[in-house]
Amino acid sequence: MSDNIFTGTIPALMTPCTADRLPDYDALVRKARELIAAGMSAVVYCGSMGDWPLLTEAQRQEGVARLVAAGVPVIVGTGAVNSREAVSHAAHAAKVGAKGLMVIPRLLSRGSSPAAQKAHFSAILAAAPDLPAVIYNSPYYGFATRADLFFELRARHPNLIGFKEFGGAADLRYAAEHITSQDDNVTLMVGVDTQVFHGFVNCGATGAITGIGNALPREVLHLVALSRKAAAGDAVARRQARELEAALLVLSSFDEGTDLVLFYKYLMVLNGDTEYTLHFNETDALSASQRRYADTQYALFRTWYAAWSKEVAA
Repeated sequence: MSDNIFTGTIPALMTPCTADRLPDYDALVRKARELIAAGMSAVVYCGSMGDWPLLTEAQRQEGVARLVAAGVPVIVGTGAVNSREAVSHAAHAAKVGAKGLMVIPRLLSRGSSPAAQKAHFSAILAAAPDLPAVIYNSPYYGFATRADLFFELRARHPNLIGFKEFGGAADLRYAAEHITSQDDNVTLMVGVDTQVFHGFVNCGATGAITGIGNALPREVLHLVALSRKAAAGDAVARRQARELEAALLVLSSFDEGTDLVLFYKYLMVLNGDTEYTLHFNETDALSASQRRYADTQYALFRTWYAAWSKEVAA
């Protein structure tokens, strides 16, 4: 087992739709290959960005199988309302040759119970013992895994090697202070686009799982590279990373809201990726004002980056 999959920059893939609002697997694979070619180290599918609650078990597993067959290194999200389905996704990931698991807490039924979550996590990890896995912490899932539970699980399941932390600056700090600083073999992934600098520089993250990186792969890879240099003490890179993160802030902040998939699919369409025009629910759509705001902010950032990146390279 190798934990190398949880390093670098990893986009959380969105699921494009056909005209019938079914998953467009050809477009999914095409975009994954494009992102890997751009320099991404792997992809996540299905996390929140992949609309996993809106897909059937079979649809999700078909997407995973297609990506693996195409040679794309895939980390599989295990989100489910019941543990049986989560276990099914983990076992399928191992069977088809995925590279890792993103273990999502049990939802709704007993979701706030540490005992129920311990059993849920254990069942997933046991279903794919040779796949390295991280627990996905997010306030949207309603359960925060703390150090005591994490290390209790890790003692029984050595394939649990780290965290994807989506909870923001304070939660990243907690993970660094109480979990990763306790065991050098535990890795931390920045899970929210607004905290890349903080995660790498102040919390010792080894990688980032990104939403905005689907639309702006070059720019996000640049931010991660600068943040890595800043974490090593490079003063120039520290300043540049802060400048770039500040310029990206509005676009990155879409990652923190409930419309994140709507916004990032819209930015993909602005890039010319028309297969991201539709959503699985017909009523899911940005308002006219949201689209206009996204248009304005996207154009502003792209104009700024075109000039700034020349200054940085000079």
